[in-house]
Amino acid sequence: MTMTRAQRNNAEIRVLAMSDQAAVARELARMGCDSATVLSLAPKGVIRLVRLERVPSGMAQILRQEMIVVGGDAAIDATGCGVLLLGTEAQLTDFCTRHHTGKTDLSVMAAVISQTLTQLTTTGRVLRCGAYHLPLGEKTYLMGILNMTPDSFSGDGLIGDIATAVRQAEAMLADGADLLDVGGESTRPGATAVTLEEEMARVIPVIAALAPLGVPISVDTYKSVVAAAALDAGATLVNDISGLRFDPEMARVVADAGVPVVVMHIRGTPRTMQQHPVYDDLLTEVCAYLRESTAIAEDAGIPHDQVVLDPGFGFGKTVEHNLELLRRLLELRSTGQPVLLGVSRKSSIGHILHDLPPAERVEGTGAAVAIGIMHGADIVRIHDVRAMCRVAQMTDAVVRGWAPPQ
Repeated sequence: MTMTRAQRNNAEIRVLAMSDQAAVARELARMGCDSATVLSLAPKGVIRLVRLERVPSGMAQILRQEMIVVGGDAAIDATGCGVLLLGTEAQLTDFCTRHHTGKTDLSVMAAVISQTLTQLTTTGRVLRCGAYHLPLGEKTYLMGILNMTPDSFSGDGLIGDIATAVRQAEAMLADGADLLDVGGESTRPGATAVTLEEEMARVIPVIAALAPLGVPISVDTYKSVVAAAALDAGATLVNDISGLRFDPEMARVVADAGVPVVVMHIRGTPRTMQQHPVYDDLLTEVCAYLRESTAIAEDAGIPHDQVVLDPGFGFGKTVEHNLELLRRLLELRSTGQPVLLGVSRKSSIGHILHDLPPAERVEGTGAAVAIGIMHGADIVRIHDVRAMCRVAQMTDAVVRGWAPPQ
């Protein structure tokens, strides 16, 4: 039967744009539903897709059967070892509850799924950067970039100019930066490594000069000797583009210092990473790499929630890969770890905006930052602090809530 125009107008039908239980609960409450009804229905209003890799032999079919029992479903890949569970949060919770006891493969799987679902938010966790504690989930933190190099891709290198670096840092803090990230080796595509001595000379005096500013300082390096010296000079966070892979001593240095570490995904090295990057399954491979980096960190004694994940926007990825990372950034949050996103002035933004040079990519960076925050970023690494502070404040108001100033 075809509805008339009058019938369509009277029906006032629309699809609601809600993707979390809190939003569904607010809508139910607005409709006048009692608390018991809200509690019962809110988990039924959110669909989740949970992907499992390397499922034990024979378990895939059992998982599918058990999901069907609770009203959901599952897809099994051609190998029989990969499963995609499809269901509402209520159905997935029911599945986990039904199998939460015992030591069978199924009960272990249910416990892992339950934990993963609860880890989609980092609210309530704290990133402990030495004396500085950053509560997660309350706001997006801005990491201002200080490149102490002559060959930064963005043209903002400050090699050897400590006084200018301090002035730039002070300006960034005045504009809203929460952390500062100091690096002495360019990691732009095609970049060659600098010597240990040169990198030390570039970053250690600057970090020592910045330490009195009273904010967390990150050292951007993959060399353990540089990291150790930087930590002694006042750094309180290590940002390792290799995900603890290029230097086997890095994890121990970070653990001994008791500071957090950013582990980033990279394909190859800065010199080779953009030479025809290809993935069979981008997010699966990025997440697997970051899981392994996290395991390296934990084996050295770094707590799980002090390992920050960075998907490596622009590091061994095409423009299409980078856009997919932004769309699916939430998938990194299911680890329960903080997420850092570095999109500032990246070449993918320049390509999309008709080959704009780095200094003219502010609006594109702002769009990427806003999308990243909406999809779960806790920290954004940026050049243009004042503009991105405004972007983050506006996006946080939408995503995390806003209250008028008292």
